[in-house]
Amino acid sequence: MSQQTTIRKLAELVNTPVEKLLVQLAEAGMKFSGPDQVVTSIEKVKLLGFLKRAHGKADPATAEADAPAKITLNRSRKQEITVGGGGKAKTTVDVVVRKKVTLLRVDNGTGAPPTDERSEVLRKLEESRQRNLDEQQRLAESDRLRAEQIERTRREAAEAEAARLEAERVAKAASEPEVEVRKPAPGGHGRPAPRAAEPARAPVHDAKHKTRGSHAMVAGPEDDDRASRFAGQMHLSAADRARRGAGAGRGKPKGPVRRQSDQSRTGSGFMRPTAPVRREVAIGETITVADLAQKLALKGGDVVKALFKMGVMVTINQTVDHDTAVLVTEELGHVAVRAEGTTAEDLLIAHVEEGQGEKVPRPPVVTIMGHVDHGKTSLLDYIRRTKVASGEAGGITQHIGAYHVQTPKGVISFLDTPGHAAFSAMRARGAKLTDIVVLVVAADDGVMPQTIEAIHHAKAAGVPLVVAINKIDKSGADPSRVKNELLAHDVVAEEFGGDTQMIELSAKTGDGVDDLLDALGLQAEVLELRAVPTGRANGVVIESSLDKGRGPIATVLVQGGQLQKGDYVVCGVQYGRVRALFDETGQQVQSAGPSIPVQVLGLSGVPDAGDDFVVVEDERLAKDVAQQRDAKRRESRLVAQPGNRMEDILAQMGDGATQQTLNLVIKADVQGSVQALRDALTGLSNEQIRINVIGGGVGGITESDAQLAATSKATIIGFNVRADASARKVIENQGVDLRYFSIIYDVIDQVKQIASGVLGVEIREEIIGTAEVRDVFRSSKFGAVAGSMVIEGVIRRGKPIRVLRQDTVIFEGELESLRRFKENVDEVRNGTECGIGVKAYNDVKAGDKIECFERIEVQRTL
Repeated sequence: MSQQTTIRKLAELVNTPVEKLLVQLAEAGMKFSGPDQVVTSIEKVKLLGFLKRAHGKADPATAEADAPAKITLNRSRKQEITVGGGGKAKTTVDVVVRKKVTLLRVDNGTGAPPTDERSEVLRKLEESRQRNLDEQQRLAESDRLRAEQIERTRREAAEAEAARLEAERVAKAASEPEVEVRKPAPGGHGRPAPRAAEPARAPVHDAKHKTRGSHAMVAGPEDDDRASRFAGQMHLSAADRARRGAGAGRGKPKGPVRRQSDQSRTGSGFMRPTAPVRREVAIGETITVADLAQKLALKGGDVVKALFKMGVMVTINQTVDHDTAVLVTEELGHVAVRAEGTTAEDLLIAHVEEGQGEKVPRPPVVTIMGHVDHGKTSLLDYIRRTKVASGEAGGITQHIGAYHVQTPKGVISFLDTPGHAAFSAMRARGAKLTDIVVLVVAADDGVMPQTIEAIHHAKAAGVPLVVAINKIDKSGADPSRVKNELLAHDVVAEEFGGDTQMIELSAKTGDGVDDLLDALGLQAEVLELRAVPTGRANGVVIESSLDKGRGPIATVLVQGGQLQKGDYVVCGVQYGRVRALFDETGQQVQSAGPSIPVQVLGLSGVPDAGDDFVVVEDERLAKDVAQQRDAKRRESRLVAQPGNRMEDILAQMGDGATQQTLNLVIKADVQGSVQALRDALTGLSNEQIRINVIGGGVGGITESDAQLAATSKATIIGFNVRADASARKVIENQGVDLRYFSIIYDVIDQVKQIASGVLGVEIREEIIGTAEVRDVFRSSKFGAVAGSMVIEGVIRRGKPIRVLRQDTVIFEGELESLRRFKENVDEVRNGTECGIGVKAYNDVKAGDKIECFERIEVQRTL
């Protein structure tokens, strides 16, 4: 027996409130007293027809006829039955009962009589159709009258034009004398023969008249419309009208048509030049072959061919110098002139000169230099009362850090430069930016190579030197020995009759730090440091990096003016609008004045460390200057080297040179590290091997970097960065050599061993597993515990780890605990969840990656 449908169940099926369904049933003419009454199939169909009529989707006259004659309902009911028991395992079985119910429509065969409502709807529909038909007829009649009026106007204009032309022809014929040539008739003795009668001229306005003259456009309206499309253009001359109208009223010719163009009449013909065209070509210091070909109006292949004949082997995308471009231009028969200077740079210089104003005293910029592990960062840390050294790899500063601090002696901006020899270029930049150099020398270690190098940088920049003799609290400290060793490098203490202040202090206990601040304040007063505090800002980029979430970030030191949020800046070959400014504590600020370092967001790309930045008035000038600088830098980089000449290549082939080339791709976390690694590694080249850095940049190792290394057979060096998934796939498939480093010593030592040809034991870091942090839990015993999923390899207890955030190393340490649920385990493999406790680090966040690695010794072989 089929189950009946009530109003409540029907409302649930159609997802409609019960009250609304009762109202719709009442409007359809079916009265129900409650939601539990049964609704029959006929009543459902009647309600459906009413709703369709209400929404204009069905014809009321055929709604009853379109009702389905049969409705089939499929019903299923699912139950769970437990089978088993009595010592046996219990099993749950799903039992599904399906029913099919077929409902037939009850029809008496007479058909329902039309109701008043249906009659009213039919009557309104018929009225609407009649109104539409009347409107269409009215519009058709209006269009016909308008067409007749246009045709009448066109015909009258054509007749008037034809009459005027006929009158001109008759007047011209009457004014010219008639010349007759008479032949003597046979036997007529020279008497003229009688003239034959002229045939009657056809009427001008004959509708069937077909002429080849200029009157073809006056054919009757029953002719082709092409014949009369120029009839109303009174401004055309008779010759143009004859040219356009000739053949316009005729059909297509059966034979081939030969077009002839009268260039003297239309003036549209192309005249071949009678002499070669000599062009004046403006050439700068460098120019690409493609640009030179465009200026010469030649194909690029022709210019390349001419250069090959001159012995210069270049491609269309390479750049040639000014002299070579002038020679090939003159060889091709053109004149070369020197291009004028860049207009955008001139506008920028004038723009900067406008913003100058009155100078006022400014805070000093102090650079701290010295040898590795002599206490530079610890001294700055004591002054700032923060922990800077804890964030560095092995306590070694890898980047330039810029900070401004409020001391009892006033505001002082500090630059902390790395002490390692590879960062010579970075320290040189620091010396150029600074007003005072603080040379930190350990009292127990004395003068070291980087100490001497820092002295040379300070002297080359002409910056006053203040010596801080650190670590006097240690047992082996000997400040007198340090002062005597500095005498050999022309650094004489005031007590020895010199002009260099030497302060004995301890960065650990704080003894003597106040005396150092007093010495810096005194030196700043002597220098009388001044700058313009208002107007457009200018300064220098100290450091730059690429952040995955915030984009390019540049740490700049403002040297003059006021840098504000929203300013347009030019920074080397990059430009942009300042979206945000951050100080050294990470707090957002609205502006920065002279001698204040800030981080800038909003540049179009990562600028090079050491680039100047200038605030300009609008974005257009900033973009023009940046693009011209970039084009000039690209052209100078692509200039054809002397080795590209055919003679040089042949000479090298004859020499049989066997020098090997080691190609490297360097990716680091900041721009300064890229430059330092590039300079340090290329300096290791010798006669047997040449180290060539073919690419580098800031940020993680991408797929394009891996493709570049695979194509050029280069080794990728990742300094505090990692490769993403797409890059790792290319590296594995192509067999690219990828090496990760976190300390610059290891990079230089490995490359130096290869370049020197020294075989020995190589220590490599092999990543054995990576886990992704899904959530962080707090434990009273271990602190922050990272709930992680192992996504690659295996995580083993006792192995060192690194914490990565956005493919950049933020911490290196070791595992404190490794657990599966509540049990300690020795290793966790790929695809398994685990809990990881990182020793002495509680800043793990969801989304970080924990990298487990091991150091292995590999014996080098030939």
